[in-house]
Amino acid sequence: MAAVNKVLVVGGGFSGMAAAIKMRRNGIEVDLVEIDPEWCELGAGITINGASMRALESLGLYEQVVEQGCVTDGVAIHLAHGPLVMELPTPSPVGSKVGGSGGIFRPTLARIMSNATIDSGVNVRLGCTYTEIKQSETCASVTFTDGTTKDYDLVVGADGVHSTLRKEFFPEVPEPEYIGQGVWRAIMPRPAEINRVTMWMGSHLKLGVNPVSETHMYMFITEDRPTKEHIDKATWPKVFAGLMENFPNPIVKALIPHALKEEANIDYRPLANLLVKTPWNKGRLVMIGDTVAATTPHLASGAGIGIESGIVLADELATNNSVEEALERFHERRWDRCRMVVENSARLCDIEINGGDKAEHSKIMGQSLMALSQPI
Repeated sequence: MAAVNKVLVVGGGFSGMAAAIKMRRNGIEVDLVEIDPEWCELGAGITINGASMRALESLGLYEQVVEQGCVTDGVAIHLAHGPLVMELPTPSPVGSKVGGSGGIFRPTLARIMSNATIDSGVNVRLGCTYTEIKQSETCASVTFTDGTTKDYDLVVGADGVHSTLRKEFFPEVPEPEYIGQGVWRAIMPRPAEINRVTMWMGSHLKLGVNPVSETHMYMFITEDRPTKEHIDKATWPKVFAGLMENFPNPIVKALIPHALKEEANIDYRPLANLLVKTPWNKGRLVMIGDTVAATTPHLASGAGIGIESGIVLADELATNNSVEEALERFHERRWDRCRMVVENSARLCDIEINGGDKAEHSKIMGQSLMALSQPI
C-alpha cells in the first residue's frame, strides 16, 4: 500500500515534473501548479552527465534526449592557451547503458518533460499557485490563487531557488549566497572539431563548449566577480565577445563575431548556492530540487540531482506504508549525494577564483563524476 494517494506538486521545473511523472506511473493521483502561464523554461543549453541520463532513462525519456539533443563521450580540459591538462572519461553510470555525457537545449528538455508530465495523466494548472497551506495529522488543505481549495496527503515544494514555500515554512533558512562568480551562456554554431565537452581554464575565467545538436553547441564562460553587480543586458553581447578574446584557441576566436548576433541568445547569471540541512519536510510538506539543494554549475548536476530527488521521492512514497517512513528513506538516500554536489561544486569555484591547483580541480571533477555514476 502506498503512503499517499493524492499529492500536490508546487512548481513545474525539472524536479517537480520528474516527481509528478514518476508518482503518476506509481499510481498516485497528482496535481501540479505552475505560476508561469506559459510554462516556459528559458536559457541556452544544459549539460547532462551520465547520472542525469540514467535518471531520464528511468522516466522513459532517454531516447528523446538522444534524438533531440547530443550524446557525447569524455571531457577535455585545456589551459587557456591550448595545452591539454586532462581528459576525463565519462563511462555509462552503474546499472545503465546510457551515454556518459551529453547536452541539449534547455527549452527542448523542458518541452520533452512537460509533454511527458501531461501524457502521464498529471492534472497541470498553469498561471496558478497556492495562497495557503493548512496541515492536520491526516492531510494538507491547500487554497489556490483561483480561490479553490483541495485536500492532499502530501505537498511537494519544487518552486525553485527563490522558493516562496521555503520562506514561509523554513524562515530560518538564509537566502542563497552569492559565490563570487557569474556564468555566461550562449548558443553557437558547432564546428566539426567539437564532438565532446571541451573546456579551457584561464586566469579567473573558464570557457567551455558542449554539443547540443548536430549543428549547434552551447558555450559557457564562468567569470570571477567579487561582488554581485548588475550588468546592463544591452551590453551582454559585447561583454561576452570581450571575454572570448582571452582564449587564443582558433575555434573560439572564429566564433567571436557570432557572439554579437541576436541568435547567440546570450544569458548572464550571478552564481549562488544553497544547502538546507535535512529534514526537508515540515509535516506533510516536503521540498526537493533547488528549493533545498541549489548548486553552481561546476559539476553540471543541478537539474540532474533535482530530477533524481523527484524520482526517489516518488518511489519511496509508493513502497512505504506511511508518509513518515517514506520521507525518512527519501532523506537517507538524498542527503549525502546532494551535499556532495553542492560542496564539491563550491570547492571547484573556490579553486577557480583563487587560482588554485588545476590538478586538484581536475581530480575533484573526476571523483565527483565517479561518485555520481553510482546507484541512487
